[in-house]
Amino acid sequence: MKFKFIDTGIADLYVVEPTVFGDDRGYFMETYNAEFQPYVKHLDGSPAVYVQDNQSRSKRGVLRGLHSQRTHPQGKLVRVTEGEVYDVAVDMRRDSATFGKWYGAVLSEENKLQFLIPEGFLHGFVVMSEFATFTYKCTNFYVPDDESGIAWDDPDIAVDWNIPEGMEIILSEKDKHNPTLRQSGLEF
Repeated sequence: MKFKFIDTGIADLYVVEPTVFGDDRGYFMETYNAEFQPYVKHLDGSPAVYVQDNQSRSKRGVLRGLHSQRTHPQGKLVRVTEGEVYDVAVDMRRDSATFGKWYGAVLSEENKLQFLIPEGFLHGFVVMSEFATFTYKCTNFYVPDDESGIAWDDPDIAVDWNIPEGMEIILSEKDKHNPTLRQSGLEF
C-alpha cells in the first residue's frame, strides 16, 4: 500500500497520506494509482474516474470557495505542490448524516498530504504561505453555467478557517457575493 486513507468522521471524505521515499538527494512519491479506485465514486455510488486535472497559484490570504457544481458535481483529489493552504470540504449530500458538517486540513509541500473530496461537497481553501500552488483532479468537467457557491463565512456552516490575526482575506468578486446556505437552497 502506497497510501494511507485517514478517516475524517465524514463518510467518503479522506485525508490521504502518501508513502514518501527520501534521502539526501530529495524524495520520490506516487500521488495517485489504482489504490484510489474503491474511494472514487459518483453521488449514486457507482465508480468514477478523474477526467480533468487543474492547477492554480495564489498569494497569501486568497480564499477560494466555497464552490460546487449543482448538476455536474465534482469529486476532487487535491494537494499542494508549493506553499501551504488550509483546505475545507462541506458535506452537502441531502441524505447524509453529516449534511452541513465540514472538515479542514492543512495541505503543504512539506507534509505532502492530499484531500480526497467526494462529489456532493462544497470545497474551498485559504492560502497561508506567501504563495501556494494547488493541484487537483476532478471526476467531472468544469461547467461554467453549473457553478455554484456558498459564502465562505456562512454562520450556519461556521467553518473555522484558522486565519491568523491580521491576515487580509482576498476574495474574487464572485465569492464576495455568494449567498448563505439558507439563501441558496443548495443540496445535491
